[in-house]
Amino acid sequence: MGMTTNQHRKQNAFAPLLVDVAVPLGSYYLFKGAFGMGTFAALAWSSLVPAGRTVWSAVSGRTVNGLAGLILVVNVVGLVLSLVSGDPRLMLAKDSGVSSTIGIGILVSVALGRPMMTAAVKPFLVKGDAVREAAWARLESGASLASANFRKRERAFSVVWGVVLLVECVVRVVGAYTVPVDTMVWLGSVVMVVAMGIGFVVGGALGAGPMAAMIAFETRGTKAVGAEAEVPEVVLAR
Repeated sequence: MGMTTNQHRKQNAFAPLLVDVAVPLGSYYLFKGAFGMGTFAALAWSSLVPAGRTVWSAVSGRTVNGLAGLILVVNVVGLVLSLVSGDPRLMLAKDSGVSSTIGIGILVSVALGRPMMTAAVKPFLVKGDAVREAAWARLESGASLASANFRKRERAFSVVWGVVLLVECVVRVVGAYTVPVDTMVWLGSVVMVVAMGIGFVVGGALGAGPMAAMIAFETRGTKAVGAEAEVPEVVLAR
């Protein structure tokens, strides 16, 4: 049962990536090759599915965190600007605008003391467990000796993602205006996937990994205290 639950969680985690990358890329070539659409029209129509997915997530969830809100606003504004200009290269560069805006938003949130990527990493570290949730709360509140280091790692995780997204933006903007459009359609997706991979690896090493270790240590300490509290009752029973 536990394995099945973990598999579902992994599938749910990768589903947005598949929708945002595989569907737009595949539909672009379908619209252009099978239906004979122009480059701009194919790009515009292939953007509707990920845009619809973002809107649906916001509506069905009834709550929008800061990161999701940024993605939604930038997607809508970028799509409108691209449609108005009619420039397929601007349509490609729009995706870079999404990355840069989110990256800047993440870095600003760190400066304000409210790291935006915490909303993304916390579910993976807490895993819906009440004891781990309590350990996170102690580390976050300053009640633990490791709290200062925990908050430092929390900020580091967001900083890594903010920087990665800004660098990805620069690479994709340069590519949008120097590489042939047909090539950049798939190359842009490759750049995004590579950037995400770097974000996961570096963010894990500098932020999520140490945070997970601190949560595990804090959790073991709680269980040890609980076990000691049960000893007198066992002795009395004898």
